[in-house]
Amino acid sequence: MTRMIAIAMSAFLVTVGCLYTPTDADAQRRRFIRDAEIEATIREMATPLFEVAGIVPDAVDILLVEDDQLNAFVAGGQNMFLYTGFLLATESPLEVIGVIAHETGHIAGGHIVRTSDAIRGASSVATAASILGAATAILAGRGDAAAAIIAGGQSTAQRQLLNYSRTQESAADQAALRYLDETGQSARGMLRFFERLGGQELLLRSGRSAYAGTHPLTQERIATVRRHLESSPLADAPVDPDIAMKHARMVAKIHAFVRSSVRTYRKYPESDQSIPARYARAIAVYQEHDFDRAVTLVDDLLAELPEDPYFHELKGQILFEAGRPGPAAEAYEKAAVQRPDSGLISLETARAHLAVNTPESNKRALVLMKEAIKTLGDSPFTWRQLAIAHGRNGDEGLAALALAEEALLQRRSRDAGIQAKRAQSLIPRGTEAWLRTLDIEEQVKRQLQNRK
Repeated sequence: MTRMIAIAMSAFLVTVGCLYTPTDADAQRRRFIRDAEIEATIREMATPLFEVAGIVPDAVDILLVEDDQLNAFVAGGQNMFLYTGFLLATESPLEVIGVIAHETGHIAGGHIVRTSDAIRGASSVATAASILGAATAILAGRGDAAAAIIAGGQSTAQRQLLNYSRTQESAADQAALRYLDETGQSARGMLRFFERLGGQELLLRSGRSAYAGTHPLTQERIATVRRHLESSPLADAPVDPDIAMKHARMVAKIHAFVRSSVRTYRKYPESDQSIPARYARAIAVYQEHDFDRAVTLVDDLLAELPEDPYFHELKGQILFEAGRPGPAAEAYEKAAVQRPDSGLISLETARAHLAVNTPESNKRALVLMKEAIKTLGDSPFTWRQLAIAHGRNGDEGLAALALAEEALLQRRSRDAGIQAKRAQSLIPRGTEAWLRTLDIEEQVKRQLQNRK
């Protein structure tokens, strides 16, 4: 599991389906988690819902936010944000599936675009009130009247957005119930999640304005789902045992990585010999830097499930951080064999090979990095690793091009231009890579112009 600092969320990010609306300061503090197993588990839950909603699954980016809040929302296009606090609070995969179904309803309903329009409409009301208030102050010398008009306009705008948001949330709930029916799944998880929110609403009534501003009253939503369950033949549809195990492993893994080892041992004591509990304890031991014991615990899991890619991946991560790149590369390779489609595992395996730093391992690293960049091309770190791999294999032109891509993503425009120019002089003219250097130069010019 890796963490990344969130730097791309705009100050004017439009969000829907959010238990509270993130401020710009919030966004800049958020850390995203990347993990091959967790992402694969959530994708498996989400893909059937996306398909029945008429959404191309690969078009939706699912991002995991490391934060204790019970939260999930969609924003900025087809981006779905799930908070670790929400995932850790779930007791069944049906809760995760129910929330994903709701957020899918927002995407399919075009609520993000419509929310932008609603915000503009509400803003025009507030702006008009401000102008009228200022005119009143100037013409009548009545500052009190001006303040009342401005406040009234802002209140009207707020009510407009509140009513609009409640309408959206109800529509997303109805869509979610339909998607669950069409995929043969019970809405009991959705009900359980709403009931938990209802309990929070009662406890936090004095400070619930942010929640109330983006959702209809929780009790209304609970009643809607209950009515649906009363008439649904799928109300008691069993949970797929495979999904249930993957959910339990996901929760255990997140807990062990984001909580203290003391809390992990308390939640997953030695008396619990289930796979998820043993998984959590292995990670907790690793977090304490007891690498040898952690490897032993992972080996015990592998003795039971020798083909499990994520146990091999964890073993590779432990060995890599223990300063043993050779054995780490071997463990990672076993994970890569099982999950050749995982860009994250390809990236991790390539890093281990680069750390080994032999001609053979560097060649293997380059092959893996070329695979990783196909799905992780929006990651500056991945481009940096590709640059290292190209450099180790003697291709300075493509190394410079990769560094230009990294700098461009980080908005280091001048560095991107310098590296693109260098790559241009080293890469054969007219090739696809050479043409990409021209594209980067144009993008650099636009970035610099936008700053003026």
